[in-house]
Amino acid sequence: MKANGRIQASYSTARILGPLLAGLLILLVPLPALLLIDGSSFLISAGSLVLVRTSFNTAPVEKKATTSIRHDILEGLQYVLRQPVLRSITLLLLFINFIIPTAGAQLVLFAKEWLHASDSQVGFLYASGSIGTVLFSLVANQLRKRCPIGTFLLGTIVLEGVFIAASALAHVYWVVLLLWGLRGGVDILFLIGAYSLAQVIAPNHLLGRVITFTRVLTWSTASLGALIGGFAIEQTKNVSLVYGVIGILVAFTALIFFLSPLGHAERYLPASPPSP
Repeated sequence: MKANGRIQASYSTARILGPLLAGLLILLVPLPALLLIDGSSFLISAGSLVLVRTSFNTAPVEKKATTSIRHDILEGLQYVLRQPVLRSITLLLLFINFIIPTAGAQLVLFAKEWLHASDSQVGFLYASGSIGTVLFSLVANQLRKRCPIGTFLLGTIVLEGVFIAASALAHVYWVVLLLWGLRGGVDILFLIGAYSLAQVIAPNHLLGRVITFTRVLTWSTASLGALIGGFAIEQTKNVSLVYGVIGILVAFTALIFFLSPLGHAERYLPASPPSP
């Protein structure tokens, strides 16, 4: 938890400066030029990765047999389906990633129509979520020690739903700014906790396959969910109403999963971390 929290904190720090800088630059730089600057930053990132020559993989104990991508995918799938906690997390995320993407995809519309926010204020709203991720990432390990891992994970999703629903009720920009920061914080707590739990449960040689398979599968519903959410906003003409429904559904879904193996994940944890 501590290591994953620090990794996420360092990653999220850059996401604070980005939206803040964008909110300021859009007042000074034409939008096409701003998009060109943004695109160039990806080239710089790719170039920096090329300069990394050191392998971060630990030396394998024994030589691994050559396998196909299909074999690796199936191996990861079989392990996830056999393991009750990982299976529950995957099923939970299939629902959550169907419901919640609209909240991020329509944030600009929500801020403009519901809060009457300026372009700079929209940037600050995005930045507040990143600030929340950094602050909560640094204290993830301390917060995790206060409750069982299953309660910790599901509790963060319940709180995320509450913060989204509360944002739909608030009509004051600074209140929503605080709520969105808290929402970003609890969201990263779930990510850190889920990764840490997978690292404890899955053997090292399967970990990459398990995480990759889970992410690919659980994000398969996101596009459809965002599409339906946008259609709902278009039909109701009420972005705040849609945000409120999203928040309630997210919290309710997490509460149901307290009855799943994830709700008492400690029963399924190995006595000691699996060896490489």
